[in-house]
Amino acid sequence: MNILKLIGREKELFDEDIKSHESKLSEIVSKSSFLVIGGAGSIGQAVVKEIFKRDPLKLHVVDISENNLVELVRDIRSSFGYIKGEFKTFALDIGSVEYDAFIHSDGRYDYLLNLSALKHVRSEEDPFTLMRMIDVNIFNTDKTIAQSIQKRVKKYFCVSTDKAANPVNMMGASKRIMEMFLMRRSKYIKISTARFANVAFSDGSLLHGFNKRIEKKQPIVAPNDIKRYFVTPQESGELCLMSCIFGQNRDIFFPKLSSELNLISFADIAVKYLKELGYEPYICKNEEEARTLVHTLPQEGKWPCLFTSSDTTGEKDFEEFFTDKETLDMEKYQNLGVIKNEPIYDEIKLNSFTKKILQFKQRLSWSKEDIVEEFLKLIPDFNYKDTGKYLDSKM
Repeated sequence: MNILKLIGREKELFDEDIKSHESKLSEIVSKSSFLVIGGAGSIGQAVVKEIFKRDPLKLHVVDISENNLVELVRDIRSSFGYIKGEFKTFALDIGSVEYDAFIHSDGRYDYLLNLSALKHVRSEEDPFTLMRMIDVNIFNTDKTIAQSIQKRVKKYFCVSTDKAANPVNMMGASKRIMEMFLMRRSKYIKISTARFANVAFSDGSLLHGFNKRIEKKQPIVAPNDIKRYFVTPQESGELCLMSCIFGQNRDIFFPKLSSELNLISFADIAVKYLKELGYEPYICKNEEEARTLVHTLPQEGKWPCLFTSSDTTGEKDFEEFFTDKETLDMEKYQNLGVIKNEPIYDEIKLNSFTKKILQFKQRLSWSKEDIVEEFLKLIPDFNYKDTGKYLDSKM
């Protein structure tokens, strides 16, 4: 299936930038060693493939999912074959002592790329998963940077999100706070990151869910009032690698808005998606009708769809990659913009945040309101609104 066509585009977004920098990019990768953590997720796999096909000296991949690592290796062997350098995968939780021992035993890398993240707004519904989001997105990142400094890693890259710009949900806010921790560490190691749009058909995404709904003969459900920017998995890998290799200290890369990067609604993608499969979308009035008709309509070349307005917590009305307070370099690349940062952060507030979260954990008790209060101390203009409705309450 042509992903570009589904998201309303005709060509790859970063083609010109990759081609103009390919010689230098390949030269650097071929002489370097890499560790990719969270490397078996959708973005992580895309990054691993971009590195692998440029013949690195060493490429180690860490991920918590053993099954996804198995598929990653099968995919790479089937697509690219082998490299002269060392390629290994490790099924490890980066928050664990086993991972710490792994880093202690070697840890000699030129580049460390951290793609691990809790990325779903649905993960902020309960206080327990929300706390894990804080651990993964903020404290595990800070820990792995500290280890990289100790091991004299040349460059540390981690992925942020467009939702970190003027965040309205806890996931975006956690990434914004992560960026503050990055600024503090950037005095001791070169760091870069990237904010980018939704990755089309990434694991767990609504578009990935379309595949599952067809596979399981279930209705297609999508919001019709939300428009988003989309990049392909390959583009996500290219963006991360470009930022990792060419980003200066504290740079945040993002896709430039252009005629190629257009807003499109999930409902519009659903219609295109079904037509690619040979089905006409049939718009249903409610969930019950959609669940009933899925048993008969496909035989008629139609597929039941439920397109509704969004009323769940954490949905942003529009997407943005930067704020009016950030300094931009829009000239260096054709389709990549760069946010330039100074190492500005509040040491006292970061330490207070860390101490408070640790206290919550030690007493094994905290509420979502407690965490929102701590977030507001670091992001005073955090415009968080809890509607009381979450994605898990909808089909």
